[in-house]
Amino acid sequence: MKFNLDTLVEEYHSLEKQLSDPEIFKDQKKVKQVATRKKSIEEAVNLYKEYKTISEALDENKQMLAGEKEEEMRELLKMEISEAENAIPKFEDDLKVALLPKDQNDDKNIIVELRAGAGGDEAALFAWELARSYITFAESRGFKTEITEKSESEAGGIKEIIFEVRGDGAYSIFKYESGVHRVQRIPETESKGRVHTSTITVAIMPEADDIDIEIREEDLDVKATKSSGAGGQHVNTTDSAIHMVHIPTWVSVFCQEWRSQHKNREKAYQILKAKLYALEEEKKQQELWEARLAQVGSWDRSEKIRTYNFPQDRVTDHRIWQNFSWIPQIMTGRLDPIIDACALADQQMKLEQAGKTD
Repeated sequence: MKFNLDTLVEEYHSLEKQLSDPEIFKDQKKVKQVATRKKSIEEAVNLYKEYKTISEALDENKQMLAGEKEEEMRELLKMEISEAENAIPKFEDDLKVALLPKDQNDDKNIIVELRAGAGGDEAALFAWELARSYITFAESRGFKTEITEKSESEAGGIKEIIFEVRGDGAYSIFKYESGVHRVQRIPETESKGRVHTSTITVAIMPEADDIDIEIREEDLDVKATKSSGAGGQHVNTTDSAIHMVHIPTWVSVFCQEWRSQHKNREKAYQILKAKLYALEEEKKQQELWEARLAQVGSWDRSEKIRTYNFPQDRVTDHRIWQNFSWIPQIMTGRLDPIIDACALADQQMKLEQAGKTD
């Protein structure tokens, strides 16, 4: 590991040198690649530097202890040796985690899409509740959020909602949420007290920029239409809403949140890029993994990842087979225990895989 880390430090200094050369800024794609790589290894490099400092001090103190005769100085050296010996295993564990392969999208902003699935009005109501929970959670973590599209149902829920979460590391936190979420509860309209099961789908898409993906204008079919509200009634008499279709893939986006056609077109284009980028990432994952070894972090949105059982006050994440209670708090944005548990399971799985390949 020492040899690998020494090589990593050399690479880090080489990347720093490249970024200090004004010539590199003539190629923005190269700038992004170098800056991304530098950031991905920065934590490991800094940890290794601290580790080396403590290890060298430990060796030096042991040598001094061997030749030291004064008892007071020997006790001081023994204490420093003990502190270093206790600290080194923690540094080694932290280094193993820091050296795990990084997801290139972890630092990106995201676009979150929730759609009501099976269950009619109850699914639409839960979709809106979960969306609000995500937004509250994101803002409590210091992220900025903005709803870019919302299609309301007549019962007060939402058929679909799309919103942005902006801030460093947004994708790294929310990426475990993609998939089918199932809710089991008694609807307010249920007179016989029967538990109904509904589903919604969640997609977490890293925001794509022009360097990540290129869209040709001739591949777009863009139409301006009138905005409409719940039930189909028109809420805007001008053609400000935008329906954008990427012809080669038939991926489509509809955006009507703003009165400005230009603003709606800009947001539709941004969402379309994210959707196309997510498709490309999904293809890469399928090519890299012939058989997925773990469900955590999967891009497969067709799988049920979580069940919210209201009568039993239990949320079950089916990928890590872990239960969580206090649904009322979870639905007000207290998602930390679930998301942290998924991240930890993902980390442990990667450490196990890394151990098998060593």
